[in-house]
Amino acid sequence: MSQGKHTPIITKELFDKVQESLVGYSTNNASKEFAFTKLMTCGLCGSGITADEKFKKQENGNVHRYVYYGCSKFRDLNCKSGYMKEEDLIEQLAELMNEIHLDEIGMKGKIKDEIERHKKFESGLLGVKNTAVKIADIDIRNYAKYVLRDGTIAEKRELLTCMRSKITMAEKQIKIV
Repeated sequence: MSQGKHTPIITKELFDKVQESLVGYSTNNASKEFAFTKLMTCGLCGSGITADEKFKKQENGNVHRYVYYGCSKFRDLNCKSGYMKEEDLIEQLAELMNEIHLDEIGMKGKIKDEIERHKKFESGLLGVKNTAVKIADIDIRNYAKYVLRDGTIAEKRELLTCMRSKITMAEKQIKIV
């Protein structure tokens, strides 16, 4: 701290005491990465979809995390699209996997690469030879649903990026256009 010519408003001791009490209160202004942002647009106004994370403390002490997706209202401040829970969004996307043409998912090549990587892992580290899994045996739709429900953020983003159709959200409904 530099010495100034003005008369201090607070004492050095008070300043140091406050600084000590502020340790641990650091703010984390880094933006949080969500699985489905930047991959969908609002079906009503065309703005991007943003996410909001909320935490709720229960009476028993448990803390629950909730993620909501909604229109960023960048193009229309009065957009009435509303918000949707992440769980509902995932279930609607999983249902859309039943309706979409398999070529639209665009995951066959990636799954084949993943199977080859798994075979190398099994033979190299576990000593297992001739694993009989073939790409024809894999149900692409079920794999896509698995990724949506249980995959990492990166896997979910990769799945939706591979899709050749545009995904929109309007009035709590997910659509592929």
